[in-house]
Amino acid sequence: MRKLIALLIVGVVLVAGCSPPQAKSSVADRVIADAFANHQSGLTVSDSGVVDRVLSDDADGGRHQRFILRLASGQTLLMTHNIDIAPRVSGLTVGDSVEFSGQYEWNDQGGVVHWTHHDPSGQHPAGWLKHAGVTYQ
Repeated sequence: MRKLIALLIVGVVLVAGCSPPQAKSSVADRVIADAFANHQSGLTVSDSGVVDRVLSDDADGGRHQRFILRLASGQTLLMTHNIDIAPRVSGLTVGDSVEFSGQYEWNDQGGVVHWTHHDPSGQHPAGWLKHAGVTYQ
């Protein structure tokens, strides 16, 4: 009987191990989703996602590197990284993983995260981006 139970347990473990992995959204994803649902802005957020699109730089005013990041929840964020203050994230391509910390601002497309760098005047919490083991701030 013990052998039968052991075999059943092994079978369950093997079958469970064969199922495709599913992305699970994090607590941070839920905080960002709540901010989006409630039209909140000005929140400091930290999370990670996968690059969905690399956009052209925004050169209007301060220069910003821009890309769309998709969170595990499926929500997308426009990332705007000031490259007049911090180094450009090098080698960024679609499908890359990026961790971030910055300020969330609501918009009807999912939101924008900016202040992903240090603040020379010290008025904002220091943000950052991490890509391929390198931190940009």
